[in-house]
Amino acid sequence: MTSPSTNPISLFSPIKIGGLELSNRIIMAPLTRNRAGEGNVPQAINVDYYRQRSGAGLIISEGSQISPQGLGYPGTPGIYSDAQVVGWQQVTEAVHKVGGLIFLQLWHVGRISHTSLQLNGELPVGPSALKPNGQIFTYTGLQDFEMPRALSTDEMPGIIADYANAAKNAKLAGFDGVEIHAANGYLIDQFLRDGTNRRTDQYGGIIENRMRLLLEITEQVVSVWGENRVGVRLSPENSFNDMHESNPQKTFNAVAEQLSAFPLAYLHVLEGDMMTGERNLDYVQLRNCFNGYYMANNGYDFESANAAIVENRADMVAFGKLFIANPDLPYRFAQKLPLNTPDSATFYGGDEKGYTDYPACDEEFC
Repeated sequence: MTSPSTNPISLFSPIKIGGLELSNRIIMAPLTRNRAGEGNVPQAINVDYYRQRSGAGLIISEGSQISPQGLGYPGTPGIYSDAQVVGWQQVTEAVHKVGGLIFLQLWHVGRISHTSLQLNGELPVGPSALKPNGQIFTYTGLQDFEMPRALSTDEMPGIIADYANAAKNAKLAGFDGVEIHAANGYLIDQFLRDGTNRRTDQYGGIIENRMRLLLEITEQVVSVWGENRVGVRLSPENSFNDMHESNPQKTFNAVAEQLSAFPLAYLHVLEGDMMTGERNLDYVQLRNCFNGYYMANNGYDFESANAAIVENRADMVAFGKLFIANPDLPYRFAQKLPLNTPDSATFYGGDEKGYTDYPACDEEFC
């Protein structure tokens, strides 16, 4: 693995991750936009959306379910069918044609689903039969969360195999790498945190057991992609999707230490709680537990992101809402140009409005 640089750097400095040359450290975060076509297949509008944002040092795609069981929301793309692979190929070709790099985020929502979204009306699954508080958006509107079915120990190899197969499909689709989504209250995060994992087998109890699924998945995905092509995303404090952890610093320091055994491209951390804005962990301490590149995320603007890079608190910074509204975000940052304001009413679902119609700067505009 390439060691993080100790030379003076900024948000605009290039960075080399294995054989990948990122032109800057401004990363497009994975963003669920609910605009996939029939069969959860990426369509032409998605091609335009990602191509527009290819100035990012790296694009991380929206979460893409690894199997039908992994589906949690309408209109989210998958990476388990031939048609989905073909749809994503159009995206990666468009991004590469203009010099961009793109990773696919591998996603299984676990208990954050609904019987109406599952094959044959089956219950969502999770580490334990614990119903989350709140509601989920379905094809017929908001529905209360349901009591999930606890996965049996015998089902774990199948879940791991689904991740490996999805990683292979991402390679066929032309991605430059993949990110394992182990954050924001979805399946892997549900196993990591003691508020959602009450198991008594080898996948529950002590943190060494709770992180077992993540480590087994990471091993298989890295075996598919090789060195420096797999990232992992964590969210130690995020309460989204009714998540809780009694000792997040200890737990996620341990997770970061164990992930250091793999030749990862980066560790991507959503710092703090995106629901409350609170940030209580020592993220420098967490970062120091990991021996590779650290990508920070959550609430950064240009000034705070650049300071994080200059002060060596992060190697890269991922931006979400700012990339939604500003397809040319790195250029605007570099030229100190005004930013478009994100329209939250168009974040999820819909058409081109609020998706591909945000203006970019050119000689006549900005």
